[in-house]
Amino acid sequence: MGQKINPLGFRLGTNQSHNSLWFAKKKMFSVSLKEDGKIRNCINNYIKKKSSLGLKGVARIIIYKQTNLIQIQIFIGFLKLFMEDLRFRIKELKTDLKKQFYSINRRLNITITRIEKPYGEPKIIAEYISLQLKNRVSFKKAIKKTIELTEQTDIKGIQVKIAGRIDGKEIARVEWIREGRVPLQTIRAKINYCSYTIRTIYGALGIKIWVYVGEDK
Repeated sequence: MGQKINPLGFRLGTNQSHNSLWFAKKKMFSVSLKEDGKIRNCINNYIKKKSSLGLKGVARIIIYKQTNLIQIQIFIGFLKLFMEDLRFRIKELKTDLKKQFYSINRRLNITITRIEKPYGEPKIIAEYISLQLKNRVSFKKAIKKTIELTEQTDIKGIQVKIAGRIDGKEIARVEWIREGRVPLQTIRAKINYCSYTIRTIYGALGIKIWVYVGEDK
């Protein structure tokens, strides 16, 4: 079971929670869900555009919705890549969101939280691997450097799966690498998960990353 289900969905209600927290009537549920996806894409595109290195560095975006308020909490690893004037950038991001989503007639509140150890977050790790592979760095070298970076954090284990034409080979293959423990079938184990797609000149590569943070007692 641990290999066949999203680790987040498997642990909801125990030690994990949704990244979107709101309630909607049945007829409006799909509209609200699509709105969340568009908001996330807009934020990611804005941060990537403003970043000097083209990195997003966004670990996760949590959206809280109330009757007259949308509160967005952005967890970002590399704050310097995103902005120098934090208040101005938040104001600019709010304006950008309201322009793209004219249907948002509620108050919009955005907070940004810096992550102390970004290489403990699966999405940031996947983005780093993506950048290395796009620059035609060898798969083995990219993974080796990634493991070195994760060793500086407090995680207990990491598992990486990459599928596709790795290193430009003609035949697609799947590569697995695991460092430390990653107990996927243990529900009380907190595991952060990310699925990421890379567009390269050889085609698309799929990355899946499992990060074992610890275990609830």
